[in-house]
Amino acid sequence: MPLRNTKTSVRKKSTAPQRKPAKRKTKKKVNHSMPAWIRNILVFILAVFFTGAFYYFFIRPYAYRWKPCAGQKEYGVCIPCGYEVHGIDISHYQGDIDWNVLSMNRETDSPLHFVFMKATEGGDHGDDTFCNNFTEALNHGFIRGAYHFFIPSTDALKQADFFIRTVQLKPGDLPPVLDVEVTGKKNKVELQRCVKQWLDRVESHYGVKPILYTSYKFKTKYLDDSLFNAYPYWIAHYYVDSVKYQGKWDFWQHTDVGNVPGIEEDVDLNVFKGTLDELKKLTIK
Repeated sequence: MPLRNTKTSVRKKSTAPQRKPAKRKTKKKVNHSMPAWIRNILVFILAVFFTGAFYYFFIRPYAYRWKPCAGQKEYGVCIPCGYEVHGIDISHYQGDIDWNVLSMNRETDSPLHFVFMKATEGGDHGDDTFCNNFTEALNHGFIRGAYHFFIPSTDALKQADFFIRTVQLKPGDLPPVLDVEVTGKKNKVELQRCVKQWLDRVESHYGVKPILYTSYKFKTKYLDDSLFNAYPYWIAHYYVDSVKYQGKWDFWQHTDVGNVPGIEEDVDLNVFKGTLDELKKLTIK
């Protein structure tokens, strides 16, 4: 059997120059850290901001507790000078009240003579402490009053009728009070129209002009029409030594953090701009 010629293949060495493995380019680290002086400034700004916010919301409202009183200090606050008739306003937020202890505050240097009580809110919400508080105030010799918290989005006449059904005022009671603090997304003209509807309806029923309660800023902004100046005005203006409102007013709610024996929770304190006899003349005959 003839042998096959076998060719042995010999690998030729490549003469091409071999490439050296490429070196990986290493990126230079960029220092993104903030310069120390900028960081210190930002820390300082943040510290000032949070300190200011803490003071504004938690210290400022109560700062008058530590400042020297121009007059006298009672019920945990500085009592405005020049007023002899004082009172409080209460609602379910004050919880159960010890009326026997509360009545003793008529014998203090800043005697409490009148008590306003929340009766109703909106068209169907009654304060669940009103009936008891209203009876107890009369039994313990206080001049009493009742107020309605106005909800602009609810029909004004419905609110007025709800208040009338709830509150039976008697001779010697203060006129009914309308508490107006929010606009309910109504414009100024609409709000004034609704407020006037409530006032007219309630005045027609009780035969006396209601008292209008709001802050001095709210009144000057939304209820600045001269027709509202015909009503006794109860002004809310806190943390000041005197009222800045330039118009006529009868009651001033000067703080919301009074500490009154007989009431465990903080309570609003008020003064009447006049004598006790003048306050009695304001009551329903």
